[in-house]
Amino acid sequence: MSKASKRIKVMTLKEAVEKFVFDGAVVGLGGQNISRCQVATVHEIIRQRKKDLTLTGCNLSIQMDLLVAAGSVKRCECGSGNLERFGATFSFKRAIEEKRMEIEDFSHGSMVSRFLAAEMGIPFIPCRSLLGSDILKTKAPSTQKKYEMVDNPWNPGEKVLLLSALSPDVAIVHVQKADEIGNIIIEGISNHEPEMIRASKTCIITCEELISSDQTRRNSDRTTIPYHFIDAVVEVPFGAYPTMTYRYYNYDNDHIRAYQECARKGGDAIKKYLDDNVYSCETFEDYLEKAGGLKRMMELKKAMLRMVG
Repeated sequence: MSKASKRIKVMTLKEAVEKFVFDGAVVGLGGQNISRCQVATVHEIIRQRKKDLTLTGCNLSIQMDLLVAAGSVKRCECGSGNLERFGATFSFKRAIEEKRMEIEDFSHGSMVSRFLAAEMGIPFIPCRSLLGSDILKTKAPSTQKKYEMVDNPWNPGEKVLLLSALSPDVAIVHVQKADEIGNIIIEGISNHEPEMIRASKTCIITCEELISSDQTRRNSDRTTIPYHFIDAVVEVPFGAYPTMTYRYYNYDNDHIRAYQECARKGGDAIKKYLDDNVYSCETFEDYLEKAGGLKRMMELKKAMLRMVG
């Protein structure tokens, strides 16, 4: 895993993706459903035309679907793929049906367990999460062994699954705050991200707000993950848009529905979405401007403030 030093790690999104995301990389994705999806980083990965990626995580949402639509993905290992109330991830679903992408299904609990094993430096971990599930009957063609079932040596007759550790080449997570050396603060639910970050070889963080390490030290109890697990910090306000970031802005119902309509149709419709919103934008800020600019972002910020009080 990363042993990043106490150096200044602030860089541009372009620099971070060029340095840490390579063709064929195993990429761990943070976020969940329509919350804190790392859309800004994914846009940059698509613009740089990275390919043959393996995506891992619990619920892979719109950020995964964008990468699949762009042809960047060869394989996924995850607990699920959906946009919660907005429905299925249609590009993902279509790629599986057309056998353009491999899928290895796990549960959320088993994925976190695999990250935890890598975090602890052990090759496998016992898990009960998949017992009795049809997921055990499925295996992607290139997977040598999905699990091993053994007896609990302390309780003979009780079955336990052994799952292999999972250490992504790079974890990509969007958070509320980070400082210049890489201490990060996640507010609200952190999902599988702490285990995944600590399990990964490198980690790119995008944040809503870049704060000073002096401020982090004054409030050290709020640090979710310390600096030595983080390799790049990029300040990207609204970097999860059109999904939400707790305490900063709500999700954009209209934009997600528009994306879903394009993804459902596929073909020219999703190609046009990518052309209009990713390839034709030099930066994520250009995309935000097309999506309604500061006026729209402030509306979403006010909507979040009404929710949290």
